[in-house]
Amino acid sequence: MSRVPLVSIGQGDFRRDYYPEDLGMKPALPDSLNLRFLIREPADVYHSRSADHLTSHALNEFRRCPLMYRKRQMGLVPERDTTAYLIGRAAHTLILEGRERFSREYAVGGPINPKTGQPFGSQTKAFAEWAAQQSRPVLSDTHAALVEQMAAAVAEHPIARDMLFGRVAEGALRGGVAEGVVRCRHREHACQARIDWIASDVRVGIVDLKTADELDSFEFALRALGYVHQLAFYRTLVAVVCGHVLPVHVVAVEKREPFRCGVWRIAPAVLDHAQEQNDEAMDELRRCRNTGNWFTRYEELRVVDRL
Repeated sequence: MSRVPLVSIGQGDFRRDYYPEDLGMKPALPDSLNLRFLIREPADVYHSRSADHLTSHALNEFRRCPLMYRKRQMGLVPERDTTAYLIGRAAHTLILEGRERFSREYAVGGPINPKTGQPFGSQTKAFAEWAAQQSRPVLSDTHAALVEQMAAAVAEHPIARDMLFGRVAEGALRGGVAEGVVRCRHREHACQARIDWIASDVRVGIVDLKTADELDSFEFALRALGYVHQLAFYRTLVAVVCGHVLPVHVVAVEKREPFRCGVWRIAPAVLDHAQEQNDEAMDELRRCRNTGNWFTRYEELRVVDRL
């Protein structure tokens, strides 16, 4: 489809067309985004390349403490893999990739106690022995039910449902890619991101799914846990590889009753500011690598001057 100029001046051979970028404006987004720029690969392949690619998680850790970032990169501090992380990953799989993928990726259930006719608890020796025999991560019946309730909450939320599972006018499923990967160079760093959901509908753009203990403090968590910087990083990498700056949304669902679900749009100006801080951190990371000086950010005296 040919491009339509913002304005045309003159006639015939003297006509000149002006496009948004000619006037210092950002080009308009297309009606639908071609998602072929996304890489499809298993999670273990993606994580295996984290050693030579900067991720949003690693950059957030560097922003907080360069020394911890360095120790983590050297393998001196292992990543934690808790039950909460397992439940979160399982919820992502079921909600974003569907039940078929969920059934392939996770074993659900456990051995039955012959004395009671009920499943052994997830903390028992019998359950641990059964789990060790499985070739995939294991969810107890209780944890699987929790994942199902979170998935139902997202599916019942009108905005979240429309973003992730909505239908266009002719009834076809709205397009999107779950767990798509982007890789590129930015500020002299090889970078990568694995993004929960990118919709072909440019009004939706990037969608990040979060699980939370409760939604009342989630907006605080967005800032305190570096989620805004994470999403700014995603937005920048996507812009590098596809040429478009996309809108960013967050879907958050509670991990306990009443399993509330909420949707947030992150304002572009907030993402711009977060990316400025990301860029500063990336430049600082390059200097740390060049000098070998990995500090904690607490080397100087601090003063408490307000209650």
